[in-house]
Amino acid sequence: MHVQDEVKPYDTINVTPMLDLAYVLLVVFILMTTASVQGLSINMPKPSNKPSTEKHELKVVQVMPDGALMINGVGVTMPELETQLQQAKSRDAKMSVAIKGDAKAHYEQVVSVIDLCNKLEVSMGLVTSRIGT
Repeated sequence: MHVQDEVKPYDTINVTPMLDLAYVLLVVFILMTTASVQGLSINMPKPSNKPSTEKHELKVVQVMPDGALMINGVGVTMPELETQLQQAKSRDAKMSVAIKGDAKAHYEQVVSVIDLCNKLEVSMGLVTSRIGT
């Protein structure tokens, strides 16, 4: 066997490990900047230890699949709904509205009801149900 005694020096530098490090740093930088981006700031209501004894009027507005509106089970038009909500608010300033949109209803009609509640400055909430119920 013939063993070569002469060792050749390297002509080039292997940059693969340096590129791997650069890519890892790039990924870490991207993850850290997207994690630090803040979304909407929401003021959540504070829980109270005392039970509420106040009773306020609640109106349930349903948006049917065909776009029809019902308030507490009675069919109404949008102008009638506005009138009834104004009257209810004049009777009880802290009244609230529960909006129940059917899953097959057009979202535009639900948004119209939300806009109406915002216009009248009425407290509102969206009624949801579990999937399968």
